[in-house]
Amino acid sequence: MFEYGVMPPAMFLGMIIFMLYGFPVAFSLSAVGLFFGFLGIYTGHFEYAFMQALPLRIFGIVSNDLLLAIPFFTFMGAILERCGLAEDLLEGTGKLFGAIPGGLAYAVIIVGAILGAITGTVAASVITMGVISLPIMLKYGYNPRLATGVIAASGTITQVIPPSLVLIVLADQLGRSVGDMYLGAIGPSILQVVIFLLFILFTSIVRPQDVPALPPEARGELNTALVLRVLWGMVPSVVLIFLVLGTLFMGLATPTEAGALGVVGAMALAAMHRRLTWDLVKQAMHSTMTITSMVVFILVGATCFSLVFQGMNGGLWIEFLLSHIPGGALGFLIFVNIFIFFLAFFLDFFEIAFIVLPMLAPVATALGIDLIWFGVLLCVNMQTSFMHPPFGFALFYLRSIAPKTVKTKDIYLGAIPWLGMQLILVAIIIFWPESVTYWLDKAPDVDLNTIKIEIPGFGNDSGNNQMPNFGLPPMDGAPGQGGGAQPAPGLPGMPNFGEPPKINP
Repeated sequence: MFEYGVMPPAMFLGMIIFMLYGFPVAFSLSAVGLFFGFLGIYTGHFEYAFMQALPLRIFGIVSNDLLLAIPFFTFMGAILERCGLAEDLLEGTGKLFGAIPGGLAYAVIIVGAILGAITGTVAASVITMGVISLPIMLKYGYNPRLATGVIAASGTITQVIPPSLVLIVLADQLGRSVGDMYLGAIGPSILQVVIFLLFILFTSIVRPQDVPALPPEARGELNTALVLRVLWGMVPSVVLIFLVLGTLFMGLATPTEAGALGVVGAMALAAMHRRLTWDLVKQAMHSTMTITSMVVFILVGATCFSLVFQGMNGGLWIEFLLSHIPGGALGFLIFVNIFIFFLAFFLDFFEIAFIVLPMLAPVATALGIDLIWFGVLLCVNMQTSFMHPPFGFALFYLRSIAPKTVKTKDIYLGAIPWLGMQLILVAIIIFWPESVTYWLDKAPDVDLNTIKIEIPGFGNDSGNNQMPNFGLPPMDGAPGQGGGAQPAPGLPGMPNFGEPPKINP
């Protein structure tokens, strides 16, 4: 516990106390870092020279081009969220699937996945789908627990579906490519949507009274006009997603450039629906500024804390503790996921990514764990933070817009099955790594035992590998190789610089 002194554990405990007391996370991290930094200088546990790196680290944060992708993708999502796209998608998709049991639930999951890809905001997805679909579900006989659970769960899909802000932050903290992180998240995001859909299918078979079909007067007639309406709301959004991610995957654009392209596409999409107004743009800019400022301040505070923590051998302390967990890499993964699961009760995913991840990454590297796979695994785990009763933010959002007839108990109990499905996905990723790595570019397998390094021999053709005599005189009076100082055949002898040049008549 104290192999590296008392300061690293004390610093870690101080951080926890500050956060539990309720101080803002960014300022708590900065305060703890600076306090223990000066305390360590006074006690001799910390070198003053480490503090000289702090301004350079902060400047590195604000000048990081990768982090510019955060405001771009946030602005894109805010534009699409406020232009009424979600309302059109939910209404059209709900009528399209309304004729089958669980049709509204299917619609909520599918639209949640699309909104997750284009908005990246859990609050917006949950509130929008809750306002539109929850009253309809309750009106036509859906079980309140299932209705609230599917709405809350579909909103949390946002975290793992590219282009996700969480994946950008994880890529930055792990030192990996954003494109690779997006490619790694494709498999888990598809699996998550499939698991949710299968649960609704199972419920519609076992308990059809909980997910009844809509009556004909509610869903309307299934005709070409309805299909075209759904396609008009869905196809441009899907095209925008593939345009943004495609340019990124093909290497045609950096994450920042792809985000800027997404902003232009979102504004064009809003203009197509005749909803692009100055008030909409101003609201989107305000939301973007708020989220970006929060992320940067948390990152600055985490940098201050981590600098002092590393200077006091805190990284070595964490690595020593976690590397000695029984079970090797599997034991480490199980412990980390349980730790993240409970830590998500109290901390947001940005806070976990900036505070905890820099401590875990060196240990994962030392154990030979692929960091892309590790980052996607933690991302899937961190999304459960929105579904934890009674602390999940998605449950708070849903409670704020749900009618009073829906009890808080029903919201909490309704979230538990979906939380369990998210944990099942975590287990699948742990025991089936190909769900992440399948989409990544694989380097060719090379057997090191088959590699041969052949150096061509020097000298004559006899194969004695002696150095040739390039007409040089013997050194130190020793006989020269291959017949003394005789010049090699076909080569002129060395000139005698002590004699005048000979001129042939």
